[in-house]
Amino acid sequence: MSKPDSKPVKIYPRLTSGRFNNLRVAMVVATQLVFFGVPWLQWNGRQAVHFNLAEHHFLIFGISLWPQDFIYLAALLVVCALGLFLWTTLAGRLWCGYSCPQTVYTQIMIWIERLTLGDHIARRRLDAAPASVGKYARKGLNQLLMLAFSLWTGLTFVGYFTPMRELAVLDMGPWDLFWTLFYAGFTWLLAGVLREKVCLHMCPYARFQGAMFDDHTLIISYDEKRGEPRGKAQARSGEPVKGCIDCGICVQVCPTGIDIRHGLQYECIGCAACIDACDQVMDKLKSPRGLIRYTSAQALQGKPAPARSLHRPRVAVYSCLLAGIIMLSTTALVLKKPFKVDVLRDRASLVEQTDDGMLQNRYNLRLINTTEQPQRYRLDVDGLPGIRLEHPGQIVAVKPAQTETVAVRVQADPEHATRGAHPIHFVIRSLGDDVTIREKSSFIGE
Repeated sequence: MSKPDSKPVKIYPRLTSGRFNNLRVAMVVATQLVFFGVPWLQWNGRQAVHFNLAEHHFLIFGISLWPQDFIYLAALLVVCALGLFLWTTLAGRLWCGYSCPQTVYTQIMIWIERLTLGDHIARRRLDAAPASVGKYARKGLNQLLMLAFSLWTGLTFVGYFTPMRELAVLDMGPWDLFWTLFYAGFTWLLAGVLREKVCLHMCPYARFQGAMFDDHTLIISYDEKRGEPRGKAQARSGEPVKGCIDCGICVQVCPTGIDIRHGLQYECIGCAACIDACDQVMDKLKSPRGLIRYTSAQALQGKPAPARSLHRPRVAVYSCLLAGIIMLSTTALVLKKPFKVDVLRDRASLVEQTDDGMLQNRYNLRLINTTEQPQRYRLDVDGLPGIRLEHPGQIVAVKPAQTETVAVRVQADPEHATRGAHPIHFVIRSLGDDVTIREKSSFIGE
């Protein structure tokens, strides 16, 4: 591994093959199928996942969420954080190695480079070659393909907030264009230019992950007892090879350029490219695999304890918190009312008197239908003797996942509505599923 004060060098990671590489490729394909495919899905005639920031309305496969429901978003963020902590405690940085967007998009950019510029040796030679038209033509094509992919990524990202089918025909406003270019630019910069520097210098996860590791955490390790002393003489001796032959391929395939034989380092993202490379070398030498492998500090010391590894206090705490939040959030979501009501007083006119001598207050009722079916609601009011709506039993129809604001007038007898504020309740009943909501407000008398 290079010294901290050594001059940075460009890393040309060598592509490898093997079981863990196949898993990484599968994760790249799976994550991108979800990311690029979900905005095109339809649900009840609308985009299945749509975060409509302009109307403060989120649609997620038929679940309609409004600003009042942001507690569920907060719960989701907490679940993601706790899930990452739990996963890191159990299995180290597998998230970084297989699912992190930085890792996924960097891998895609490397594939594009390999397609246009050749393998790691060809790319290194091309960079060292003198300036020529052919050199810059190939590099220009490489950058053009990277930018095209980045623009596609940016357009898809914006498609979660603006209907994707509108963006597909370039029907976008200035803000849509801005965020498409912004996201595309950062995709190209982080995955196409900075790459491992993001993991080494910008990602905070690499810095605090050590606080979640212990002797039972699954990490990538080099078996020093088996591998040392190392050297190519082992392969030339004709004897069965047991240790490391110092071929250096594990360093060549590392996307962050470290030498795993120097021990656990914060730069290691747990991608297992070095395991695949080492296993291939061991196969050629007819030696057992596992010189570099997923293991734990406990296992390397010859004291494996798989049964007890799940019974650690931090695992229990993370698991209980995670299960509790998921259960509470799911229960609250299932029991959530199928509609919501907001009551807004008309401040322009607090108290009026009708022709028949009744006192009258004006309100705006905001009815939010959170279901996927049209609904009809009956409006009533209570709280004072004889209090009524100007149109008793008024019926309001609201379209699926839409909001309707209704202006209503509430009338009360001056004998009971004396000077000051009197508590009242608007009673809204859904005629479709017979659910009733009582929303508190106040009636101003004189």
